[in-house]
Amino acid sequence: MDSHVKVEKRGALGLLTLNRPQALNALTHGMILSLLTQLEAWAADASIKAVAIRGEGERAFCAGGDIRAVQQAAAAGKDDGADLLRDEYRMNALIGSYPKPYIAMIHGICMGGGAGVSVHGSHRLADASLDFAMPETGIGFIPDVGSSHFLSRLPDEIGMYLGLTGTRIGLADALDAGLMTHAIDRQDFDTVIARFSGGQPVDEAISGLVRKPPHGPLQAHRRRIAAIFSAASLEGVLERLDRDGGDFARDTAQLIRTRSPTSLKLVFRELREARALDLRQSLAMEYRLAVRALNSHDFREGVRAALIDKDRNPKWQPSSLAAVGDTGGFFASLGAKELF
Repeated sequence: MDSHVKVEKRGALGLLTLNRPQALNALTHGMILSLLTQLEAWAADASIKAVAIRGEGERAFCAGGDIRAVQQAAAAGKDDGADLLRDEYRMNALIGSYPKPYIAMIHGICMGGGAGVSVHGSHRLADASLDFAMPETGIGFIPDVGSSHFLSRLPDEIGMYLGLTGTRIGLADALDAGLMTHAIDRQDFDTVIARFSGGQPVDEAISGLVRKPPHGPLQAHRRRIAAIFSAASLEGVLERLDRDGGDFARDTAQLIRTRSPTSLKLVFRELREARALDLRQSLAMEYRLAVRALNSHDFREGVRAALIDKDRNPKWQPSSLAAVGDTGGFFASLGAKELF
């Protein structure tokens, strides 16, 4: 097992702790393989009635995958990044079809790969510090880890809004959208774990601990988001935002226009197509996109601007939506290298 994944068997509960707090519990390839191996073992272990996962440290449940390592591998012409994603997506598929209750106990930052090890589970317990996002368009990548499946199914086009903008949302908005299932104070996580360990069913274990926060700030814009982001094209979304004229629409349009034009085009098509796909099919589509995006200029430039030089000023190529051209090649089969 990887040293950054703590594995415990507590009575009827299999407990996983992401233990890389200095890196906000970002997932390395070794961590992914350890999680996958342990989840497979516990799925077949009759003594384990439920599995829970949490993150060590105060700041994050999981900030995502180790994007810098993936980018460096791609830049060196190695397949390590694609191999990491292949194993990560297979782990996401397993979580989505897990035969036992899978409970993510989430605090702080939960982004990218963190969503992949939480949102596909049967129960997502989050506290008030939740900071959720799928920010990939800001680094020239695409929302992956099965997010096309859950984003495309959120109400009122909230998934398209989150996928295109990369906007960060808190607990209340995540609950309203259905990304999280219950609000529970982090100080009560240990109580819930103890109850799970004793074999209590999930609903019984969280009884009396669930909070009901007020609606989040996005609630006031739900109708506007639904009307604008249901447009038949990305250009149509921006046209509706510009025509709206309100502060929310103006700020949203401005944010979208800072993102990679190629990523935006891919994400719009990705989320529309995912509506008709199951989780495994969505992951297979994402893998095709991701493998090709790894070798793109925008991914290299996005990681440079966000994580290496940290100037927050990426120079996208092409720099406009009109210059992106046909994206069909990104979605084409990988042949023998398909995910499943």
